[in-house]
Order: sequence, then structure tokens, then C-alpha cells
Amino acid sequence: MRETIIIDTDPGQDDAVALLLAFASRDRLDLRALTTVAGNVPVAQTTANALRIRELARAETPVHRGAESPLLFPLETAEFVCGPDGLAGADLPPPQGEPAPGHAVEAIIALCRAAPDDSVTLCPLGPLSNLALAFRLAPDILPKVKRIVSMGGALGLGNMTPAAEFNIYVDPHAAAIVYGCGRPIVMMGLGVTHQALASHEQVAAIGALGTATGKAIHGMLTRPRPGGLGTAGHPMHDPCVIAFLLWPELFEGRDCFVEVETSDGSQRGRTTIDWNGRLKRPANAHVVAGVQAHELFERMTQRLATLA
Repeated sequence: MRETIIIDTDPGQDDAVALLLAFASRDRLDLRALTTVAGNVPVAQTTANALRIRELARAETPVHRGAESPLLFPLETAEFVCGPDGLAGADLPPPQGEPAPGHAVEAIIALCRAAPDDSVTLCPLGPLSNLALAFRLAPDILPKVKRIVSMGGALGLGNMTPAAEFNIYVDPHAAAIVYGCGRPIVMMGLGVTHQALASHEQVAAIGALGTATGKAIHGMLTRPRPGGLGTAGHPMHDPCVIAFLLWPELFEGRDCFVEVETSDGSQRGRTTIDWNGRLKRPANAHVVAGVQAHELFERMTQRLATLA
């Protein structure tokens, strides 16, 4: 039986690879919608990028444009990492299609309301603004949510500031709402995604697929990355979310209490993870801390090879 999912995204190169992996896994994943949010680039561009990726995969999943800014803070974007259009290196044409009518938050609410209890997996790959708005506007959808598998947070150092990972930093108030929603959460933070580094050989293998998808991914993963953010390869942050749905046996972690810092200071967006249970508070997330990276990329490349 396929797992029903909604992907909330701010493409972004890693988001693009995650989306392509989901499109290549139609036998396992019933992708009902792509909802876009401001993050790596403003929402008009993340929406165009979601459409570009959908068209590359020759898919028909509806794309809904979502939140233009965080709940309280001004938007901060990441063109310094992902390029002016968010998909530097992909060399994709402008989209031919248009977003589906209706705001992303409305789409999330409608899709969840129409679903049975405990049946929808939400897969946020960017800031959590859309999910937080949906949960506050329509708390009746929470019983419909089976789990939330999210890329964000850090067990150790951040990548936006010393304390914070980018997605949580951008909209910490939204993250606090989501982590307090009471539904099962799987947290894919930097502690695990920085282990999922695409080696030169693995990137070359994707390029050698000889497909438009392989060419686009190869271009994105071999582009210059200003600053490098402290890693020797290209971390596959967002694909870890989709890979966890497909191959949970490749990941390991533990249930923890996670608290999000919402103040506008040096700790903004920090995820305090009670790894050793010192606070004696109930766990609100399964924090993933390890991945079998080589096997992950082998399986991912086999899946991506099925796309044109």
C-alpha cells in the first residue's frame, strides 16, 4: 500500500533531488500535492522551481503557492548557497504550467480533511510556515496526520548561525508550533544530513545515467558552492526525508524532547535536543542521527535512473 504524502518545499537544489526521488517512487508514495513556501528563495521563485522540477519528471502533481514570509520575522533567503534562482546548475527552462488554484495552506487543510485519520504524512523540506498556519487555522486536521518527516534543526552546530539550521532559523515560531502539535515527528537535522554526502563518484554515476534528470542533478551537485559550509561533499539534506519513507532501515536515531528557541538573538532557531533525557519531558520527535550513506546513494541512484 502506498503512503499518502504532501511535500512542502522551497526548492533549492536538495529539494529538487528530494522531489525527483519522490516522483521516481510512485510505486511507494502517493504524492497528493507540492506546496511551496518562501525559504531558499522567495515564494514566487520556489513555486516556479517546483513547477520546473515537476515538468522535468513529467508529473502532474498539483503545485500550490504558499506563505510569502515567516510568521513574525522578516524573510531571510539563501541565494548565497543555491544561486539567484534557487536551482543553480540545473539548467532547466522556465515552467510551462501554472500553480493550482488555492493557497498552499488551504490545500493542506482540504487534503487532510478529506483523508482518514492517521493517513497523511507531511514532508516539510523548508521553513515550517505553511504547516504552522494550517495547524492553527484548522486544528481539526491534526488527527489526520500520520506523521511529519521534516528536514530541519541540528543536534550540534547550525549552518545559518552557530546555533541554528537554516529552515528552523528562518521561521522559528512556525517550528515551535509544529514541534508542539502533538503528532509524531521525525527530525532530519544536520547531524544526519551532513553524513549523507554525495561523493564525486556517486555524483558522476548520476550524471552517467544519460537522462535529462541525471544531467540536471549532476549540474546542481557539481556547481561551485560558496563557503562550502564545512563539508567535503554535497550534503543531501532534503532527500533524506524521502529516503526515510522508502528505506527507514538505513537510518538510526532516538526519541527525544526537542525545544525551539524563538527569541531574536544569537540562539534564534536553535533546536535544543534532550538526547540523554536530562529534562525528563516527554519526547516530541524521533531525532535521526545516523545513516548508511553509501547504501542510501546506491538505492537513490537506482530510483532516479527510472526517470527520463
